Amino acid sequence: MIIERVNASVASYEPTEWPWSVPCVRQLLDEGLRITAPVTFLVGENGSGKSTLVEAVAEGFGLDPWGGSHDWRYASHRPKSVLGEQIRLDASPHGRRMMGSWSARKGFFLRAETAVDALDREGFAPHSVSHGEGFLAAFRGKFLQRGLYVMDEPEAALSFASCLELLGHIDQLAKSGGQVICATHSPLLTALPGADIVELGDHGMRRVAWRELALVDHWRRYLADPQAYLRHVLD
Repeated sequence: MIIERVNASVASYEPTEWPWSVPCVRQLLDEGLRITAPVTFLVGENGSGKSTLVEAVAEGFGLDPWGGSHDWRYASHRPKSVLGEQIRLDASPHGRRMMGSWSARKGFFLRAETAVDALDREGFAPHSVSHGEGFLAAFRGKFLQRGLYVMDEPEAALSFASCLELLGHIDQLAKSGGQVICATHSPLLTALPGADIVELGDHGMRRVAWRELALVDHWRRYLADPQAYLRHVLD
């Protein structure tokens, strides 16, 4: 483990203003978020605060808020987010050594714009591969070292088979001493054995078993009977 707890604090805030109006952010201010496993998935509907949290964690670790690895910063003029300015990370002894030296810090923040730049910097031609292949190439080329890997919906460009490959990369990272914190909508990714799943919503944050996730229940019901859902959205 590298990061064991995520905390945030502000002297005062207006609870009706973003991001303080988001329930999971308010809970983070009140209680913090304990990290209990090498792989943590943040799951919730759009607007639940998943991306807000993972971006702030990446910023707290010293990664570029626009995405990228520990050793290159292609958006260095972009300021930290409002929440990122307030994030404090409680690290393990190994994590403290890593965060105490820029040369020792290892990690990557993956978002849509990152994959294309990562391919370009690694000598690939981004236009020669699909968007999904670009994401996987970034994993194959960059997600190799023992470090902190923060991801924001990496499954967005991936097929079912590619998601399985991504899951294999995440598992190998965890087994080699790396740590992953990932915002996702994917029932496939969140099924990783041993992963910690935190569900975000109006309730704030709570730990949930995979089978009890709302997204797993909806996918199961939809695949069993699509019309039960489609009749509400189609004329």
